[in-house]
Amino acid sequence: MTIETKKQKTAKSIALVFSFVIIPLLLLFLALRPAAAATPKYYTDLKFSPPPAIKLPAYTRFKLANGMLVYLVEDHELPLINGTALIRTGDRLEPAEKVGLAELVGTVMRSGGTQTRTADTINEFLEQRAASVEASIDEDSGNAGFDTLTEDLPEVFSLFAETLKQPAFPTDKLNLAKTQQRGGIARRNDEPDSIADREFRKLVYGDKSPYARYVEYATLTSIARDDLVQFHQQYFYPNNILLGIVGDFETKAMRKLVEKTFGDWKPSEAKPAALPTVAQAKQGGIFFVNQPQLTQSNVQIGHLGGQVNSPDYPALSVMNEVLNGFGGRLFNEVRSRQGLAYSVYAYWGPQYDYPGLFVAGGQTRSDATVPFIKSVRTEIETIRKAPIAPAELAFAKDSVLNSFIFNFQQPNQTLSRLLRYEYFGYPNDFIFRYQKGVAATTIADVQRVAKTYLKPENIVTLVVGNQATIKPSLDTLGQPVTAIDITIPGSDKPGTSKPESSKP
Repeated sequence: MTIETKKQKTAKSIALVFSFVIIPLLLLFLALRPAAAATPKYYTDLKFSPPPAIKLPAYTRFKLANGMLVYLVEDHELPLINGTALIRTGDRLEPAEKVGLAELVGTVMRSGGTQTRTADTINEFLEQRAASVEASIDEDSGNAGFDTLTEDLPEVFSLFAETLKQPAFPTDKLNLAKTQQRGGIARRNDEPDSIADREFRKLVYGDKSPYARYVEYATLTSIARDDLVQFHQQYFYPNNILLGIVGDFETKAMRKLVEKTFGDWKPSEAKPAALPTVAQAKQGGIFFVNQPQLTQSNVQIGHLGGQVNSPDYPALSVMNEVLNGFGGRLFNEVRSRQGLAYSVYAYWGPQYDYPGLFVAGGQTRSDATVPFIKSVRTEIETIRKAPIAPAELAFAKDSVLNSFIFNFQQPNQTLSRLLRYEYFGYPNDFIFRYQKGVAATTIADVQRVAKTYLKPENIVTLVVGNQATIKPSLDTLGQPVTAIDITIPGSDKPGTSKPESSKP
């Protein structure tokens, strides 16, 4: 047996350390050396390849004999199929004395089951197949949809059609949905940002406008089951519906299934409902909701906006990007340089078939409320009067175009766009017209649309905050200040403490 000397042991230890520690470290250093040697670049110096072109997937569009319009898009990546139906309706069409009716129709269509299947039966059926069938009604449309594995398509699609055509509207499910809506009414003053959103819409559109009215206890009480049945019969018929289906199917077979399932649904000769008219209710002024528990103010500043089909919409999108977001003027000036805001934004928010809103605002400390409002107003006025810089234009256009392509990553996203453009009567190449319009926008275009569409004389300013801690007070802004009482009608819970005067 050989006995190692002390020198041999030391040499062996050194060799082990060199093999397992030094050599790996040396290799790691050499591997990282080129990256470490490179000079780091500032983010503005980085060069990126142009965004990929938007490509519409191949699709089939056809109309059934009863007037239902159908889009089909094959996508065989996964064994899944989903469909969406857009129904030409919306809560803007419900009677003023029954606000909340449309939402109840959408909810109970699904929660109440159909005329041949109970809600529990449907839930169990869908759970066993990892499928879903949903329905809802929002401001400007009704929506119904399904998701299913390819192998379960016939059964799930049949249920989806049954939900659209033959909802049961049982009284117990209606009462449950009304109870849930009452809970929403009771909680609607819990969040200051929700208060600001709601009251600002009322100021711009008017509290009687379908675009700004909200469900109340009284309107909810007046709604009965017969109202749901009548609303459904009035708007749910095949020639009032667009259906889009995307997924793992063969187009020819899917077309036959659609025709078999919906072909016997009788059309209606009813004329499309007239849309509500829109005009700005309050022209300027400062409005205040006193919330003594708050330590900050929620501010919204703006006026009536425009529509997506405006020829100036691309240039307005670029203008919006100059003002808004990280790197925008409001963020750089109001938040970063002046330190007046936790968050600040501006948004030109057009709608498809009625004027939307232009809204700027954010959240700020109570004692910074007045300087914040002045600063935001200054930025709005500046972009109207002075041309933007070439670097601002380039950055804004790149931001708009690069973010836009993320709306078309999946076939179902593109199908959703196609359906919505068809629903509102837009050309099917609107996507590409918009892109070209943004790319062609100039500095002069941005200043022109800012001067044309941003109207300081029409700006309404709303503050939700603590009257006692807003110093200097809002009346130093040089306009009348009107207090808004947000107490919920029919509730003994006050929404705000009423100030002693109209000038907080």
